[in-house]
Amino acid sequence: MHVLVTGGAGYIGSHTVKELLRAGYKVTVLDNLFRGHRSAMQLLRGADFIQGDIADRELVVELLKNRDIRAVMHFAALSLVGESVANPSLYYQNNVIKGLALLEAVREAGVPYFIFSSTAAVYGEPEQVPIEENHALRPTNPYGATKLAFEEALRWYDKAYGIKYICLRYFNATGADPDGELGEDHRPETHLIPLVLKAALGIYPGVTVFGTDYPTPDGTCVRDYIHVTDLAAAHVLALQALEGGLPSAVYNLGNERGYSVREVIEVACRVTGRNIPVKEGDRRPGDPAVLVASSRRIRKELGWRPRYGDLETIIGTAWEWYRLHPEGYEN
Repeated sequence: MHVLVTGGAGYIGSHTVKELLRAGYKVTVLDNLFRGHRSAMQLLRGADFIQGDIADRELVVELLKNRDIRAVMHFAALSLVGESVANPSLYYQNNVIKGLALLEAVREAGVPYFIFSSTAAVYGEPEQVPIEENHALRPTNPYGATKLAFEEALRWYDKAYGIKYICLRYFNATGADPDGELGEDHRPETHLIPLVLKAALGIYPGVTVFGTDYPTPDGTCVRDYIHVTDLAAAHVLALQALEGGLPSAVYNLGNERGYSVREVIEVACRVTGRNIPVKEGDRRPGDPAVLVASSRRIRKELGWRPRYGDLETIIGTAWEWYRLHPEGYEN
């Protein structure tokens, strides 16, 4: 099967392209390189790379039809919570309007399968932990709201046009390719583990802990961290499930284990063997105390099992990549 991966030059997209190639799929990547990396594509030998935008309907329809593409994996979204609050227009334009242009091209070309890179941000403030897929959907920021809007579009497109889909709601994606080829390079970087490891390298003077008075064992936020390669493997399983006749579905992806900010820093100190300077700051608006996933549904229905579940392994893979690529990708 030939798969189109939108946003495949980005962090999760590039790791998923590698897993698709490993599983024997033919892959075309479409990325406008707004936040993706050409260097990542150069490492993924075997995937065809097209620089272009998902809103270019003529281009997308031509790719889908001429290459006989049977599935789309959609990663081409913006994902910074703070940025979405400051500039919601950017997020609705990219994540909703451009996403719908892509979905219309998929409908026109008759592509039967769609895998969507969604987020736990669709849930908002958790009413219970661990969070299950039937949790109330009340996003507290434009990022989560735009992802939920696209999930709803997929639901209606399935009912009207028969496009089968799986939405994968991630918790905190992190880590790097265990082979050392691919890694996490956001510009700007806002994720905790990369910030901590760059502080260990001396690129940043230290790391700020935002809030120390949460109702958690050590007063800092608790999050569920999942290795990016385990996320990528779930996308392949999702596609295989749709190929096998599974109806449209939604799945959480997490390790079902939470780690506090202080625990992450402590593990990073052990893994790197370095002291990481820490500064305490005020809470950030909208940060829940605890976010932990229930991944019971995807484990039961698709047989997904994380291979890199413990925090030391997750941080260790990221550390190896940053030691070799302290400035990230070349381009």
